[in-house]
Amino acid sequence: MNRTATERLQESVASVAQRAREASRTLARLSCESRNEVLLAAAAAIEENARAILKANEVDSRAAEAAVAGGSMTSAMAARLRVTERGVAQMAAQVRDVARLPDPLGRRLAATELDEGLKLYKESCPLGVIAVIFESRPDVVPQVASLALKTGNAVILKGGSEAAHTNEALVAIWRASLGAFPAVPLDSASLLQSRADVLELLALDRDVDLIIPRGSYELVHFIMEHSRIPVLGHGEGICHVYVDRAADIAKAVAITYDAKVQYPAVCNAAETLLVHEAIAPKFLPLAVARLEKAGVEIRGDAKTAALVPGAAIVPATEKDWATEYCDLILSVKVVADEDEAIRHINRYGSRHTEAIVTEDAEAAKKFMDDVDAAGVFQNASTRFADGFRYGFGAEVGISTSKLHARGPMGLEGLTTYKFKLYGSGQTVEPYAKGEKRLKHRAL
Repeated sequence: MNRTATERLQESVASVAQRAREASRTLARLSCESRNEVLLAAAAAIEENARAILKANEVDSRAAEAAVAGGSMTSAMAARLRVTERGVAQMAAQVRDVARLPDPLGRRLAATELDEGLKLYKESCPLGVIAVIFESRPDVVPQVASLALKTGNAVILKGGSEAAHTNEALVAIWRASLGAFPAVPLDSASLLQSRADVLELLALDRDVDLIIPRGSYELVHFIMEHSRIPVLGHGEGICHVYVDRAADIAKAVAITYDAKVQYPAVCNAAETLLVHEAIAPKFLPLAVARLEKAGVEIRGDAKTAALVPGAAIVPATEKDWATEYCDLILSVKVVADEDEAIRHINRYGSRHTEAIVTEDAEAAKKFMDDVDAAGVFQNASTRFADGFRYGFGAEVGISTSKLHARGPMGLEGLTTYKFKLYGSGQTVEPYAKGEKRLKHRAL
C-alpha cells in the first residue's frame, strides 16, 4: 500500500528524533575537553562564514520588510530577525563563552553513606534530547546548539519560516563543524522545516525529553496544550519598572529609558512604568520628555496625563496593563505606594523580570521578597535579564516556571541528575526486619 505524503513526513520527523536519541547517548560519553574542542571549532566556523550568514539573512529580511509593509508581520518581529556583522561576531563570542564554562556533567551534588559499604551519590547528567521551537531570532541557533553540546544533549531546532534561510545557513555551518570530529554524531543538531513537523514532534514523548518554545504567547500555549512532553518557557514578557518615592531621579530616568528603548522588541524590555505619587511630579516630566524624544508612545492613566499636560499621552485602558508591546510603547501608572505597585505587578506581570528604583534598602527588600518573578532587580534595567549577561555564556530561553529551571536557562537548566548507589552485596530484607539500621551519614 502506498504511503501518503503525511505518513512519509511523520516517519521522517520520528526518524530525526530517534537519531537524536542515539546521538545524545554518544554525547553523554564525550569528555569535557572534546565538547569544548568542537565548540571552539564551531565558533571559528561562524566567523569564517559570516558572509554566507549575512547573505542568507538579507533574503529573509527583504521578505520581512515586505511582510511588515503588507501588515502580515510586526516591525518588532522583523527587528528580531535582522542579523548584522556585529551580531555574527557576538554569536561566535557566545559559543566561546560556553566553551569556557566549567563542565556541568558528572558533578557530585550529594554523597551519603547509607551503611558500611553502601554509598549513594547524586550526580548531574544530560537531559537527553531537547527540542527548541522559536520565532524570528536566528541567533537562537548557535546559543542553543552550544549549550546543548556542552551539556551532552542532542537538540532539534524548529525556527519560524520568516528566518528559514538564515536558520538553514547556521545549522549547516554547525553540522559541518561537527563533521570534522568523527566522535561527534551529526544528529547532535537537527533542523525541522514546517509546521507539520512541529505537530508530529509534539507526540514523540519517547524520544524527546524537553520542549522549549521561544516566541509568542500563542505559540507557547499551543505547545503546552498539545504535547505530553514537558514544556519549559514563557508566554509573555510583561516587565515593570517601579520608581519608588526614594528613587534617585537621574537613575530612574536612565533605567526607565534603557529598559524600554535599548531594544524594545525583546521579552526583557519594560512594558509598564509604575511611579510613586510622591515622586511623580518631578520624575514624570523628565522621563516622558526623554522617552517621547526617542519615539516612545506613552499610554498613561489620568494622573500621568495631568502631571505631563504638554505630552501626547494616550489614555491607558485595562488591556494595556496586560499587554506585551515589544515596541516603542510604554504604559504608565501613578500608584499611591509600594504596596499598590507590588499588587499591580503580581496581577498583571508575567513573572519574568521586575525592577524597583529606590535608595531605600527596606523598600527594595520588600519589593524583592514580595514580587513573584524569576528576576527582581534594584536600581538596574530589566534588560540585564539575559543568560549571556548573567555569565551563562548564552541562554536556551527564559523560564517563568517554578519547577526545574527559572529565569535565563544556561547549562544547569539543561541538566538533570541521577542517583548512583554503590553496594557490596547488601539486600533490603535485614533492614526491613530491623536487624540492621541505615546510617544516612553525609560524606
